[in-house]
Amino acid sequence: MTPPHSDPRASRDNLPLAIGSILFSVLALSLGDALIKLTSSSFALWQIFFLRSLIAIPVLLILHRLSGKGASLRPIRGVWTILRSLLLVVMWVIYYTALPHLQLPVAAAAFYTLPFFITLFSALLLGDKISRVGWIAVAIGFVGILLILQPSASDFSVYALLPLISAMLYALAMILTRSKCQGEHPMTLAVGLNVSFVVVGGVMSLLVSLSPNATDGGFFLSQWSPMSGLAWLAMTILATSILIGSLGAAIAYQKGPPAIVGIFDFAYVGFAVIWGVVIIGEVPSMGAFAGIALITMAGALSVKRKSPDAKSAPGL
Repeated sequence: MTPPHSDPRASRDNLPLAIGSILFSVLALSLGDALIKLTSSSFALWQIFFLRSLIAIPVLLILHRLSGKGASLRPIRGVWTILRSLLLVVMWVIYYTALPHLQLPVAAAAFYTLPFFITLFSALLLGDKISRVGWIAVAIGFVGILLILQPSASDFSVYALLPLISAMLYALAMILTRSKCQGEHPMTLAVGLNVSFVVVGGVMSLLVSLSPNATDGGFFLSQWSPMSGLAWLAMTILATSILIGSLGAAIAYQKGPPAIVGIFDFAYVGFAVIWGVVIIGEVPSMGAFAGIALITMAGALSVKRKSPDAKSAPGL
C-alpha cells in the first residue's frame, strides 16, 4: 500500500540509471550541437532535422527489436507524447537558430537557465513550493545571464534571448515526461520525437523550396545542400547524437525526479565549453566565464532542495 502523501512514481525510480543516462545524453548532444554550429553554413536546418532522424529511426527500431522485450511502440497516452515531441522540436528549432550567431558555451549557459524554469513549472504545474534558496538561485542566475548577454543598447543581439525561450520549452517537456509520459517505453518517446523531426523537417523543406528567397535564406530558409561522403559522415554523427540524446533524456527524466536529474543535466555546459574550444576554437570572454559560473551555481542551488515529486500532485 502506498503511504499517505507519497508519490507512486518514486517507487519506479532508478537514480543511478537516470544520472548515467543524462550524462551520456548531454555528452552526445553537446558534441552534436558543436558540429551543427560548425556546419551551419553547409546544411539547411530542415535538412539536418530530416536526414539525421531518418537515419536514427531505423537504428532505434532495430535496437528495440534486439532488446527482445517485445513491448509495443504505440504510445499509451498519444496526445501527451505528441505534445512532448512538438515542444522539443520547437525547442531545438529556436536553439539551433541562435547557434550560428552565438558562441557555443554562451548559448549553452543561457539555455541552462532551465533548472530555474523547472523550479517554476514544478511549482505551477506539480504543486511544488519555491523555497527561499530557490528565489536566491533565480536572482544569482539572473545576474549570470546579464554577464553573459551584456544587454547594452549598442551590441545586444536578439539571438541571445533564443536559448532562454528554448530552456522554457525544454523544462515544460521534461516536466511532461515525468508527469504524463512516465509509463511510456523510452523507445516510444525517442521514436516519436524523431518521427516529429522527420515530419517537421520534410514539411518545412517543402515550404522553403517553394519560397522565392530560398537560395539566400541562411541556416533557417536555405535549400538543401548536396550530400558528399563527408556530409553523410557528419549527418551520421548528428544522427548518433540525437539518437543517444532523445533516448537518454527520456530514460533519465522517467527514472529520476527532474530536480535531481537537472543537476547532472548541467554537465552540458562544461562539455559545450570543451567542444567550443577544441572543435570550433571559441574561447568565452572573462565576463561570459563569470556568468557561466554564476548560472551553474544558481542551477545547482535551484535543484538542491526537496524533490518536487515528494509532495506534488500526479497531474500536470
